[in-house]
Amino acid sequence: MKISIAIPDSLLIEEPSPLGQALKISEIGRACSVFRVNVIYLYHEADGRDRDRSLIRTTLRFLETPQYLRRTMYRKTEELRFAGSLSPLKIPSHVQTPDPSKIKPGDIRDGVVVFARGQKYVDVGFDKFIPYHGSEDEGKRITVQFKEGLPNLSIKQIRRDEIKQYWGYEVKEASSLNSVLSNWDSFVIFTSRKGKLIHKTQKYFQEISDSEVLVVFGSPKRGVHEILGKALGNVPKSQILNFFPDQATETVRLEEAILGTLAIINVLLRN
Repeated sequence: MKISIAIPDSLLIEEPSPLGQALKISEIGRACSVFRVNVIYLYHEADGRDRDRSLIRTTLRFLETPQYLRRTMYRKTEELRFAGSLSPLKIPSHVQTPDPSKIKPGDIRDGVVVFARGQKYVDVGFDKFIPYHGSEDEGKRITVQFKEGLPNLSIKQIRRDEIKQYWGYEVKEASSLNSVLSNWDSFVIFTSRKGKLIHKTQKYFQEISDSEVLVVFGSPKRGVHEILGKALGNVPKSQILNFFPDQATETVRLEEAILGTLAIINVLLRN
């Protein structure tokens, strides 16, 4: 199963501290990485603020970027002032050797297209750039596979879907949850305490185990029923599920809901 999630840009409205906001986003990035989320859709919600949406987008993308590319791709900004306090993802695209002598043919690595001395190169975090003959513009992050190790270090550009192991998530923005759903043509799971109890859905997860699935989360103040209204019942291939039956807390925070929901789905897919 390929899992994507949809989260609201209002997820920070109940977190007043800038450090707390950064840590909340970091927890979401970690949960998505642990359970191999493909795309994080950040949808606009009634309580969402432009500043918060920018902070969420930037922080999630920063976390997903390999450390050796961050100085090239990100300047020091107010949004990233707590970057040093965020938990690293340590996904396969991040755990890479800094030593070019250890590169073997077939190794995969992320890089950034740079322009120097009148031609294009790729910066893959070594002390020298590698010649690039593709069509991407300067500043574009790409994924490359080495055709040769030292002394030549020649590469070819590849797509992420050519990589067998998990390589990270994408962050995409949408004007509304309806916009995300209208462009999604596979299965949808809405998370809600008003939904069907999760322990009664084992057969459903067996049926969708080889599909792409979008898991939708509501906002701190409004659940999916309030956000979508009557349109909720008209979403094709959808289920409304309660992943936290008999919860003792008044609410489940979004970062908790994402981690718990993805963990439960992970177990159900393996039963």
